Amino acid sequence: MEPPDFVRFGRAICCDLVQASRREWWLADGLGGYAGGTIAQCLTRRYHGLLIAPANPPLGRFLVFVKADATLHDNERNWPLFTNCWGSGAVEPQGLVHIESFRLDGSIPVWRFAIGDLILEQCIWMEREQHTTCIAWRLANAVERPVHLGIDLLVNSRNHHADTRPYGFNSIIEGNVNRISIGRAGGPTLHFHTDDGQLFARHQWIEDFDLPRERERGLPDRDSHFCAAHMRLPLRTEWSGLVATMSTTPEAPATDSPLRCGEMLNRRRAHDAARLTAAVTLTPELHDAPCWVRQLVIAADSFPIVQPVSAKETKKELNEKEQDRQGRFGQRKESVIAGYPWFGDWTRDTMIALPGLMLTTGRYASARNILTTLAGFVDRGMVPNMFPDDGGQPQYNTVDGALWYFEAWRAYIAVSNDVAALREIYPLLQEMVSWHLRGTRHRIGVDASDGLLSAGDSGIQLTWMDAKLGDWVVTPRHGKPVEVNALWFNALMCMAEFSRLLKKDAEIFETLAKQAKVGFSRFLKPAGGLYDVLDGPEGNDDSIRPNQILAVTLHYSPLTPQAQAKVVAETGRHLFTSYGLRSLAPEHPGYRGRYEGGVWERDSAYHQGPVWSWLLPHFAMAEYRVTGDAELAQSRLAPIHDHLLDAGLGTISEIFDGEPPHSPRGAPSQAWSVACILAAWVTLERARPSAREGMAKKEESRQ
Repeated sequence: MEPPDFVRFGRAICCDLVQASRREWWLADGLGGYAGGTIAQCLTRRYHGLLIAPANPPLGRFLVFVKADATLHDNERNWPLFTNCWGSGAVEPQGLVHIESFRLDGSIPVWRFAIGDLILEQCIWMEREQHTTCIAWRLANAVERPVHLGIDLLVNSRNHHADTRPYGFNSIIEGNVNRISIGRAGGPTLHFHTDDGQLFARHQWIEDFDLPRERERGLPDRDSHFCAAHMRLPLRTEWSGLVATMSTTPEAPATDSPLRCGEMLNRRRAHDAARLTAAVTLTPELHDAPCWVRQLVIAADSFPIVQPVSAKETKKELNEKEQDRQGRFGQRKESVIAGYPWFGDWTRDTMIALPGLMLTTGRYASARNILTTLAGFVDRGMVPNMFPDDGGQPQYNTVDGALWYFEAWRAYIAVSNDVAALREIYPLLQEMVSWHLRGTRHRIGVDASDGLLSAGDSGIQLTWMDAKLGDWVVTPRHGKPVEVNALWFNALMCMAEFSRLLKKDAEIFETLAKQAKVGFSRFLKPAGGLYDVLDGPEGNDDSIRPNQILAVTLHYSPLTPQAQAKVVAETGRHLFTSYGLRSLAPEHPGYRGRYEGGVWERDSAYHQGPVWSWLLPHFAMAEYRVTGDAELAQSRLAPIHDHLLDAGLGTISEIFDGEPPHSPRGAPSQAWSVACILAAWVTLERARPSAREGMAKKEESRQ
C-alpha cells in the first residue's frame, strides 16, 4: 500500500520564516538514532541535525552531522538553498524563498525548489537499523546547460543535550574525493561517502547560530559547528547525493550493498509501504482509514528500536535461574524510544504505547520480544521506570509501570492467542503480585483493610505525574492514587483471566479483585467523579485531574456504569480540550495554563494544567463506554488531523498549553501520543455500525 501524501505545503508556508521554522520533520533509524530539522532548513533547537546517533546504543546520543548547506550553481550565477539564523538577529542567507513546496513522502521529507526554469528536489531519509543518513538531490526537469551544487557539510561531536564549545575538539579529517572520515580522540567517527560527487576537506568553525526554541525553554540559545568538508555534486534528473554514517571506530563501516542513492531511496519507500501493508493486513480497519490515520502508522514506526536498554544483559549479575530465563526469552532485544528528540527508554511509556505501536500495526513478534526482554529486569515485583541515557543502573521509581505490564500482556494475548508465551511468563507475573501484596520498595504495598495499593516515599516521584526539581517532587501523590488502584484491580482481573486460560486456579486473584473493587468505591466523591488520591498525608485529595479516566477505560473497570458516566461528565466539563485532557482543572489554585519559561517554570507546571495528548483517546474511549456512540467518540480524535500539519509533521506532540489556542509544547514526537490515538481510532472504527456493515460487504465480495 502506498504511504499517505497529505502533509504538504506551498510557498505560503515554506517561504515564511516563522511558519516554516515552527514546522519540524523527524526521522529515526530503529537503533535509537534520529535526525530532525525544519522546513526552512534553519536550526532552531540544539537537537536539530542530520545524524544524531548513540555511542552506546540506544543511549548516549551524539550530534555528529548537523547540516548540508547547498548552493545551486548555474554558470556564473548561484543561489543558496539553505537558511541560517544568527545571534545578531540576521537571517542570512534566506534560501527558503526558493522553496516551492515541501511534503512528507511517507516518512521522507521532500523539498522542491524553483528558480527560473530550474526545478530541483531534495530529500532526506535514514537507513533502517544503521546509523546512516542519506541526502539526495535531482533536477525535476532536464536542462541543456550544466548545473551543480556546492554543499558545505557541518559537523559536531557533542552529546545531543549539551552545548558546543567552539574549538573544543580537534578533528582528524582523512580520505579522498569519494570518502572522507571525520573523527576525534575518544569520540565517534563520521564517514561521508558519495559515488556521484567530489569531497574536499575543510577546517572552519562557524559560530553564533541562533536557537530560538532553546531560548523559549530558558536554555542557552547559541551554537557553533565545524565545517569539515565541501562537496561538489553535478545535478542530473536521477537522484544522487551523500551518505553519512557514524561509527564508534575510525574505520569506515562496510556497506551492506552497492546501492546508489536512487536505489536506496526506493528501498526506504518500500519499507514504509511494507509497514503500512502489514498493518492493513492484520488490522483491516486501516485499509480505508483517513490519510491522517495511515500517517500515524508511518509515525509509529519511529519509536520501536532493537538492541535496547543497556550494554549489560540485565541490571545485575544474573544467577543461573535468571540466565536460563533470559535464554528462553530470546536474544534480539527490542524496546521503544518514548519520544524525540530527548526521551530515551521509559518502561511506563513503552507499556502504554505497546498496543498502538505494535498490536494495531501487526508487529506481534516485536510486542512479545519487548515484553519478554523487560521480564529480565523485573526486581522485587517492579519494572524499571527508565534506563538512564548515560548507561547507569535502571531506576525503579514507578508504582504503575509494573501494573501497565499486566495490561500490555493482556492486550498481547488477546490478539495473538500466544498461550505458550503466557505459560512461560505466568510464574513471574504471580511473583509480581506477591511482592505487591507483601510490600516492596518505596512503601508500595496493599492495605489489607481495603485491598487498595498504597505507595509513597519522601522525595520520590512514583506515578506518571513525575516532575521533580532538585528534592522537590511537584506532584507527589503519596497514598492511594486513583489510576494506580484502577490498574491494580485490572492487573488482578488479568491474572484471573490468565489463570483460566492456563487451566489454573483463579480464585485467589478473583478474591483479591473483589476486595479491591469494594475498596475502590471509596474513591467516589459525593458530587460525582473520583478523588485523585486517598489516604494521603493531608487526607483525601479531591483535585480534579485526568487520572480518574483510566478507571473507565482500562479493560477491567472497578466502577459501575453510573459511576463511569459521572467520571466522564466531570472530566469533560473541567479537563477536555481538542488535543487531550488538562492535567489539572482550571479552577484549582495551582493551575498553570501555559507551559513556558525556564526549566523551573516548565517542570513546576508540567502536570499542573498542560494538556496531555495521550489522554485524548482515553476520554474518547470512556465516552464510548458510557454512551455506546462510537461515531461521537471517534470524532473526538479528528482535531489531530490538523495537528499533524503543525509542530512535528506527521506525528503528535507530547503536551499542549491548557489555555487556548492550546499551542503544542514538549517533545514534538511522542510515542504514547501516537500509539494511543491510533489504537483508539481502530477500536472505535471497528465499533461503528456503518464500518461493520462495510467490512461485512467486503468479506462477502471476497467470498
